[in-house]
Amino acid sequence: MEYTFIEMQEDTPELKSKKCKFIAFTIEMLLTYSIYMVSILSWILYDYFIAFFTLILSFIIVGIIRSKVRNIAIPFKQREFQYSDKDISKFYTYNEICYNHKNIL
Repeated sequence: MEYTFIEMQEDTPELKSKKCKFIAFTIEMLLTYSIYMVSILSWILYDYFIAFFTLILSFIIVGIIRSKVRNIAIPFKQREFQYSDKDISKFYTYNEICYNHKNIL
């Protein structure tokens, strides 16, 4: 019988600089509230029927963007856990923007 062990969930990285915290906060707000901002803007500019279908379409598009960012940023062994938009933005900011890959050695 083969035993598979599930790795413990790692903590989200701690961002230290204000620039990194601001970038993570901006990404979190875009992932969380851009759906509603786009639909309210289309409601103001057009009609509530178009706003409803824009809401559905933006929900699908932001969901695809969220999953792509999640797959880029979160380590492979940690992908089976559920992460919030805040955790995804912290992982992405730490791994792709604020982490200097040249100073590893």
